[in-house]
Amino acid sequence: MFDVPELKSLELATPEQLTEMIADLECYRERIVSETLAMAQKAKIMKSQALANLEPNLAKIDATLESLRQQKLNAD
Repeated sequence: MFDVPELKSLELATPEQLTEMIADLECYRERIVSETLAMAQKAKIMKSQALANLEPNLAKIDATLESLRQQKLNAD
């Protein structure tokens, strides 16, 4: 699972670093969704069931993305 960096390091991050973190986390989110759906299809599990199991992790990622975006707005 994705670990959120400590707040101190985020406060010291430059706008460029924040942009990179956001892009990396967006790619990670896309990858785990696509890989989960591909595995679910192979295992003949319904898409909705696979996504429901993934939802708590996606919620954490989305919250982290929102926090990073807010931090970037404040840094600009």
